[in-house]
Amino acid sequence: MMPGMGNVLKEIRKAIEASGETRYRLWKATGIGQSHLSRLMRGEAGLSVENLEKLAEALGLEITIRRAKAKASKSKGR
Repeated sequence: MMPGMGNVLKEIRKAIEASGETRYRLWKATGIGQSHLSRLMRGEAGLSVENLEKLAEALGLEITIRRAKAKASKSKGR
């Protein structure tokens, strides 16, 4: 899994719960199987970028990619 993808999945799960949409309606809107959506909600499955885009669109979400902040160097002054 990509770094930070866990946070993305957590936010998608929260958005699905908040939407009140049924797995059936999300399946019809996205083509993502109901069983996969159920596993996603239980934290047992991930999402491809394609399916992430489909879910975001169905839920009215916008996906933003930004450059990560540079990590501080451990050796100061070198």
